[in-house]
Parts: sequence; structure tokens; C-alpha cells
Amino acid sequence: MGGYKTNSGNNLKREWSIPAEQVRYHKDGTFYMPIEKFPAAFCDPKGYVLFNSKYQYENSTYLEIGSRVHVRRGICNMPGYIKMK
Repeated sequence: MGGYKTNSGNNLKREWSIPAEQVRYHKDGTFYMPIEKFPAAFCDPKGYVLFNSKYQYENSTYLEIGSRVHVRRGICNMPGYIKMK
């Protein structure tokens, strides 16, 4: 299987038909690599949050954006979280 990750952002984008240019995944929904392309989404094992624009992403009070993006209480506690499982 090599470096294949079953829950990578790209795999979930296809599986869940997420309407995003860039999709990031984290098993706990709390730490992500920053986003450069929009629309974009952050996923955890049970769902995702969509960011339609850079403005929406950069101005979210739920995100602490630095070299990594910290989501204080996880994406499942953000408004707009779409539950898939």
C-alpha cells in the first residue's frame, strides 16, 4: 500500500463529493496545514467544514492560523459542520 492514507483529504473529497479545490484531513479535527486554494474544506473522520473564500477562512473566530491551523474545539463544533458518518 505504500504511503496511501485511507482518510486523506483528496480521498474524502472524492468519497463525500466535497465541493472544494483543496481539502485537508486531521483525525481529531484540530490541526491542519494552512489552505491556499478556495473553496476549501477541513475534514475529520465524521464530516467537514467548507470555506467558500479566503476571507471566510482568515476571519473565522474558530481558527488560529499560523504555520499550522489550530481549531480550538475541533471542526465538529464549528457552525456549518457537515456530518457525513
